Amino acid sequence: MFDLILHAIPVFVVCLVLEALSFHFLPDDDGIGYERRDSMTSLSMGLGNVVVNAGWKLVVLAAYAATYLLAPVHLPADNPLTWVALFLADDLAYYWYHRTHHTIRVFWASHVVHHSSEFYNLSTALRQPWTPFSSVVFWLPLALAGFAPWMILLQQSVSLLYQFFLHTERVHRLWAPLELVLNTPSHHRVHHGSQAAYLDRNYGGILIVWDRVFGTFEPEGERVVYGLTTNIRTFNPARVAFHEFAAIARDVRRATRWRDRWGYVVRHPGWSPAESPRDPMSDLVS
Repeated sequence: MFDLILHAIPVFVVCLVLEALSFHFLPDDDGIGYERRDSMTSLSMGLGNVVVNAGWKLVVLAAYAATYLLAPVHLPADNPLTWVALFLADDLAYYWYHRTHHTIRVFWASHVVHHSSEFYNLSTALRQPWTPFSSVVFWLPLALAGFAPWMILLQQSVSLLYQFFLHTERVHRLWAPLELVLNTPSHHRVHHGSQAAYLDRNYGGILIVWDRVFGTFEPEGERVVYGLTTNIRTFNPARVAFHEFAAIARDVRRATRWRDRWGYVVRHPGWSPAESPRDPMSDLVS
């Protein structure tokens, strides 16, 4: 099975080196550039993701194929309108995948990896999770709608390839009509911001229109501070990959009520029992 992302790795490496050299020879007072340990961690996370996906994609392909067999129609791959529809459907699926992975803690535990760097450069794009197992359900409706599994996987790769180039401070703002429709480096910098105004904004993949439609768009204003609201202060890839899962386990272990244990898993990141009204009956089943 052809894997566009694997074939694009040499392009990623060349672009990363060129961007790093640009910061060295053409420094920008507004850019924070690269830090060796941070970049090595990002590269390690990317390589780990490739290894995990080498096996996991077989499971994903099987899930798509089984769902595709149940589809009432199979859309023709030789019709350009099929590809237009797939582009829009994939981008919408990505929006909701991305949004839920910021708002449901067990999903965030996987996605937080990508936001754990306090730097923002092309190496940050490679900082990917080692636990990509929650994404498949968001694309199953596309298979049920009649898109062939290989088409879905290809479009997902195109989206990831596009998003790689969003992770840069070397590009400021694009032509206004493009900024209106497309996800751009400016929009995605906001998404990686840790300021209150930037949290949980700009979830788009290739398009930014879904954020405008669903009320999650925020333009770039004040200088973005990258990273998490509470940074993890480590370059250890294993800790980066699993630190939030470990935090969930600690919270669940300490909770005294089942509803609180469940809340620590499925509520938003940062949730605590104090946010929920106390139910006297819950003590009977705790």
